[in-house]
Amino acid sequence: MAGSSLFLLIDDIAAVLDDVALMTKVAAKKTAGVLGDDLALNAQQVAGVKAQRELPVVWAVAKGSMVNKAILVPTALVISAFAPWLITPLLMMGGAYLCYEGVEKLAHKFLHRQETKVHLETPAAKVDNAEVDLVALEKQKIKGAIRTDFILSAEIIVIALGTIAAASFGKQVAVLSLVAVGMTIGVYGLVAGIVKLDDAGLYLIRKPAKGARNLLGKFLLAAAPKLMKFLSIAGTVAMFLVGGGILVHGIPALSHLISGVALLSSGIPVVGLTMDAILPTILNGVFGIVIGVICLLTVLAVRRVFK
Repeated sequence: MAGSSLFLLIDDIAAVLDDVALMTKVAAKKTAGVLGDDLALNAQQVAGVKAQRELPVVWAVAKGSMVNKAILVPTALVISAFAPWLITPLLMMGGAYLCYEGVEKLAHKFLHRQETKVHLETPAAKVDNAEVDLVALEKQKIKGAIRTDFILSAEIIVIALGTIAAASFGKQVAVLSLVAVGMTIGVYGLVAGIVKLDDAGLYLIRKPAKGARNLLGKFLLAAAPKLMKFLSIAGTVAMFLVGGGILVHGIPALSHLISGVALLSSGIPVVGLTMDAILPTILNGVFGIVIGVICLLTVLAVRRVFK
C-alpha cells in the first residue's frame, strides 16, 4: 500500500513537471521577440568598455538583472492576484521610459558632437582624468543597462504570466522562475560571447598554424566591430519598437487603427503581404519616437522650471 502511494506521488510530480515544462516552453516562445530586443540593448550597453573590463561589466549587469527578476516575479504574482488592472498602466509607464531613453540617446549623440570631439582630442598627458572618466562611464553603462533590463524583464514576466493565467499559483511560480533564470542566463551568455568575438579572432590569428583557423580569426576580428555597431543601432531601434509596441497595445483604439491600416495595405499589389506584416511594427516604432520626444521635452521643461 505504501509502495503504491509512493508511485502515485511520483506520477503526480512527473505530471506537474510535464505541465510546468510545457507552459515554460510556450511562455518562452511568446517572449522570444522581447528576448531579441533585450540581447541587442544589452550588447549595446557594453560597447565602448575596455576589453579587459567587458566580462566584469556583463557579469555586473547580469547580477543586476537577476535582482530585477527577483523583485519582478513576486510583484507580478501579487499584482496579478490582487490588482490585475495595474499591470497595463505599469507596462505603459515602462514603455514610455524606453521611448524617452531612446530619444535621449539620439539627442545626446547629435546635439553634443562637439563636446564628444573635444573629449576624444584630450591630450594623452591627462591619463589620470581619462581613467576617472572611464570608470564613471563604466558605472553609468552598468546602471543604464540594469534600468533598461528592468523594463524589458517586466514585459517578459508579464507576457509569460499572461500565457499561464489559468494555471495554479504553484505552477505560475515555477514557470515564471524558470523563464526568469533561463532568459537571464541565455541573454547574458550571448552578450558575453558577442563582446569577446574580437578576442577570439585575435587568439586564432596568433596561433602558429595557418589556413582555415587563421582565416576564421581574421573574419571574427573584422566582423566584431561591425556587429557591435549594428547591435548599438539595433538596440536604439529596439527601444522605440518595444516601447511603442507596449504603448500601442495599451491603447485599444490606436491598436485597432494600426491593425486597420495594415489590413488596408495588404491590398497593394506585389508588396501588400509584406506591408501587412511589417507596417504595424514600423508604426509602433514611429509612435514610440513621438512619445519619446514628448517625454524628453517634458523632462527638459520640468528641469528648467525647477532648476
